[in-house]
Amino acid sequence: MQLTGPEIKRQMNLLNPCNPDGKPNIVIEPFFEKCLGSNSYDLHLGSTLKVYKSTIPEGMLPALPCTKPLKDYSMRDWFSTWTAFERYKKSPWLFDVANPSFALNPCTPKETVTIEIPRDGLILSPRFGYLGNTVEYTETYNLFPYIDGKSSVGRNFISVHETAGRGDDGFCGNWTLEITVKQPTIVFPNMRIAQIYYEKFEGDRKPYHENKASHYCGQREPTAAAAIPVDEFIQKQR
Repeated sequence: MQLTGPEIKRQMNLLNPCNPDGKPNIVIEPFFEKCLGSNSYDLHLGSTLKVYKSTIPEGMLPALPCTKPLKDYSMRDWFSTWTAFERYKKSPWLFDVANPSFALNPCTPKETVTIEIPRDGLILSPRFGYLGNTVEYTETYNLFPYIDGKSSVGRNFISVHETAGRGDDGFCGNWTLEITVKQPTIVFPNMRIAQIYYEKFEGDRKPYHENKASHYCGQREPTAAAAIPVDEFIQKQR
C-alpha cells in the first residue's frame, strides 16, 4: 500500500522509539512543503556528477558547460583538442561506445572522473552514463522507499536509474542516480529530477543499516558501483 503525500508528512512528524535515536519512520532533509505531491516527494539533482574513467576516449569530454548559445556548438566541442577531433573524423570507431576497449567489468572496482554542474547548466552526452546524487538526504524505517523520474523528466528522455530505483527499509543517505540521456541534454543543479515513494510491507524486518553486507548505507555523494561478487559456491553445488 502506497503512502499519500499527507501521510508521508505525518510519518515525518511521528517519532518512533524503535528507530535509531527515536527518529520518525521518514526523514527527508531538506524538506519543502511545495515539493510534496499526491503520493510522493520531489527530489532534486545535486551539483556533482561522476563518470567512469575507463569509458572516456582520450581527448573526448564527457560533458560541456553551457557557455554560449546552443546554435554555436558543434561536434568539435566534445573534444579537448583539434588533434583529438581530427582523430575522431578519421577513425570514428575508436570513439564508438560499442568498442570493446570501453567495456565495463561489473566485478571490479572502478575509477571515476568528477564533474561539477555549473549554475548555468551542463550538457550531457548520450554516449556516457553519469552517476549523480539527490540534494536530499533520506532515512526510511519500517517502510519500503523507491524513486523514479518525474514525468516531465521522462518526457525529456532523461533516465534517472538503471533498474536501481528501489531502496530498503533502513537505508540512510543521499540517493545515487544512474543518469542517461537519449540526446544531448542540459541539466542544472537543484532541478527537480525524481520522486520518492513509500510503501508498507509485511514480514519480519531485516533493516539495511543493520546488514553488514550493505554497500551504500550512509552515502552522501554520487557513489560508484561496488564490485559485484562472483559466487563460487553456486558452481560447487551444481
